Amino acid sequence: MDYYEKAEHPELADDFCRELRGFMQAAAQQPGRYHFFKGDLRRVNLKRFPYHFLYRVVGDCVRILVVRHHRRHPGYGLRRK
Repeated sequence: MDYYEKAEHPELADDFCRELRGFMQAAAQQPGRYHFFKGDLRRVNLKRFPYHFLYRVVGDCVRILVVRHHRRHPGYGLRRK
């Protein structure tokens, strides 16, 4: 968010937040909709921004482990439960 708020077009921060929240809600409503990434983790790519998040289904809940940039180290956030 900080990066986009300081960008040339600060409204990008709102757009980023809106898109991220929309995909998180979609994952919560239909947890099986997105593909498996590693083990029981699923990955959701944002459309407009170079970010994705990883989540797992725990019982009847969706637990989001990490939101990260596509170029972030591939192991970042994977140790989280």
